[in-house]
Amino acid sequence: MDEKQLQVVMSIIIKAGEVRSKSLEAVEYSLSGDYKMSDKCFQEAQQLLLEAHHAQTDLLSKEANKEKIDLNLLTIHSQDHLMTSITVNDLAKKMVKLSKKLQI
Repeated sequence: MDEKQLQVVMSIIIKAGEVRSKSLEAVEYSLSGDYKMSDKCFQEAQQLLLEAHHAQTDLLSKEANKEKIDLNLLTIHSQDHLMTSITVNDLAKKMVKLSKKLQI
């Protein structure tokens, strides 16, 4: 894996981890009734998710254009990490919505 691909892959992993953390932090804020901070966490998570998705799209575009992309455990891990973070973010949004509805 060349240095540029390694940087892209690591960026996806790091940003995906931050998305997961911010999403769970948003749930915690909602459970304490601080919906303003909860929304702020989701806004930050959304920006990070967008950045990670752009990095992923860059890799996919290169592969579609027949550029060499090393498919190794780290690359696969980055994709898995991103998809898991998207799932956590989606579920966290539902949890906050439920928290608001129940006024916990």
